Amino acid sequence: MLGSDFSQASSHGIKDRHARAWIALQSDLLRAPNTISSYARGLDHFLHFCQRSNASPIDVGRGVIAAYIRELSGPTDDAAGEAKSSPTTLANASIRHRLTVVRLFFDYLVEEGLRVSNPVSRGQRGSLAGGAGRRGLVAVERRIPWIPSDDAWCAVLAIAKRGSARNRLMLALAYDCALRREELCSLRTGDVDPAHRLLRVRAETTKTKQARVVPYSPVTANLYADYLHERRRLSSARGPLFLSESTRNRAAPLSIWTWSKVIRQIGLDAGVPELTTHTFRHLCLTDLARAGWDIHEIARFAGHRSVQSTLLYIHISARDLVEKLSQGMTAIHEQRLAQLRSKTEGVAPP
Repeated sequence: MLGSDFSQASSHGIKDRHARAWIALQSDLLRAPNTISSYARGLDHFLHFCQRSNASPIDVGRGVIAAYIRELSGPTDDAAGEAKSSPTTLANASIRHRLTVVRLFFDYLVEEGLRVSNPVSRGQRGSLAGGAGRRGLVAVERRIPWIPSDDAWCAVLAIAKRGSARNRLMLALAYDCALRREELCSLRTGDVDPAHRLLRVRAETTKTKQARVVPYSPVTANLYADYLHERRRLSSARGPLFLSESTRNRAAPLSIWTWSKVIRQIGLDAGVPELTTHTFRHLCLTDLARAGWDIHEIARFAGHRSVQSTLLYIHISARDLVEKLSQGMTAIHEQRLAQLRSKTEGVAPP
């Protein structure tokens, strides 16, 4: 194993040698840095739970896994029957992510002959022959993604207008091109084609490892031109497009964490605390659906492998459905109801 890999695992506080070896393996397999960091944090949290439970990862059984799920899920009830919240309470998706990390680690222990079986069972979809699927340890919750109303969106834009040229451009690109946070912060100067208003999203920066080229609007093009003047004052070198403006990290590549803080502050100032860096992607894909784009076109634009992923992103509100119903189904509904009336007229009730 590479010494740097073990140092990376140690930097996350991981002391278990098997866990460190597994994290090093993820690095050797060229997993994305953020993925490795996420795996390390999740595994370190589980190992600390095992330590508090006096359980060795080699001997962990389903009882320990169930107790871990209970701690993550919170709130729990104490002996007196009073609810008490857990400081580690997580959302459904986060809990499932933590369990996925633990399951992958136990897969590794089984493959290395250190365990006989994996205590974290997998969920399975129904077979092609129509067999029933099997639910995982934690059921999947599919919630409607939040997108801002027109008023909330205007409030966000009003606050964003007061910010720097960099932040205005980043917000515009995040919405215009439906970019994920890492895709946005990883953009380089060579990824922008201003002559044709096209943006290249490199495969290594995407979640699905699929490159794509997407267009952006004339408004975003103007914001890009404004930002270039600001960027040249920080650095004239080619490379990362978005640079830090702080005195401590001046001209350093902008981190995803800094961008998250920027959006968090914009949301608070606009009175829209639900705003996240992923909101712009949700809103863009929903707007494309409202504009009549085909689902496969939206999936390609978003860089999804499956249209099923795209469907999870698109949020057509009840108001949209009412408008669509009134536009396309009113005549059909009236005809069907008329037929219903014609059949019941003159017939005595039972």
